[in-house]
Amino acid sequence: MSEDAITRANPSGQNAGRALALLALALGLVALPFLVQAVGQPALVPLATRVLIYAIAAASLNLALGVGGMVSFGHAAFFGVGGYVVGIFYRTYVDDGLFLGLIPGTTQLLVTLPAAILVGGLLACLIGALCLRTSGVQFIMITLAFAQMLFFLFVSLKAYGGDDGMTIRRRNELFGLNTRDDVTFYFICLAVAALVFLALWRIVGSRFGMVLAGIRQNERRMAAIGIAPYRYKLGAFVISGMGTGLAGALMANYLRFVSPDMLHWTKSGELMIMVILGGVGTLLGPLFGAAALVILETVLTSWTEHWQLILGPILLFVVLFTQGGLTGLFDRLGIGRSER
Repeated sequence: MSEDAITRANPSGQNAGRALALLALALGLVALPFLVQAVGQPALVPLATRVLIYAIAAASLNLALGVGGMVSFGHAAFFGVGGYVVGIFYRTYVDDGLFLGLIPGTTQLLVTLPAAILVGGLLACLIGALCLRTSGVQFIMITLAFAQMLFFLFVSLKAYGGDDGMTIRRRNELFGLNTRDDVTFYFICLAVAALVFLALWRIVGSRFGMVLAGIRQNERRMAAIGIAPYRYKLGAFVISGMGTGLAGALMANYLRFVSPDMLHWTKSGELMIMVILGGVGTLLGPLFGAAALVILETVLTSWTEHWQLILGPILLFVVLFTQGGLTGLFDRLGIGRSER
């Protein structure tokens, strides 16, 4: 009897394996700061924080790309704008002024994160409403064009640092916690990432997610049975932009710095590589892909400044031979059966 036949015959065992794998992953992420400090490697905590932030952004892109079939090269726009929301709030707070003469500055995380989500969603709604009237290569190029337009806009804003970017001298505050402490900020990002992945899991498993998957597979057939693909795709694009804006706000707090580089099209490419590395359309694939890319970049840059020359063949190997990214590889190795 084949392994697939056994899996079909015993779905409860498969679900138990998934639950155990998820529990082990969650416990590992919670214990990670203590473990790395115990082995004398506290510098790994900020590295893990970067992974979590990029995982949020990649998972948000995966909703549009992997579930909705929308290949967007414009998600750097939402990532960067989310970061600039934090930066502008901080600059306005320091200057004791009003942004646009209406909005006061703040350093409260409970204000800046929802604001970044809102601005990212509104921007995604505007861009998506125009871009989703096209498809294929045209959609890719228009999303890329919008991201580059915003990149050059922020380069020209000398009041917010222009091409040099803007320093945020302290991280946003949350309930009196010491957010300057790397471990504290790691757990904040871990909590946010857990909420984001839970929300995406519920969305993908809902009627909305199933319709979105159907549109990706055959848009004409879904339209023929009375479903309006444009509205569903726009909804997914907006949710995706909101999550990416949230990740950008967390990254601005992590780095305590924002610059137009966060909006450059290469950032969209990095997020797409994370999704592909981890597994397109999978729940935890973006987390694995973000971890793989961040770790590879960290290790390879310590060897050579031309680290992309080594990363390229690795990415080609994953795409050509793993059949589903790292998630597909884990499935075949029997390391938990990843939820898709």
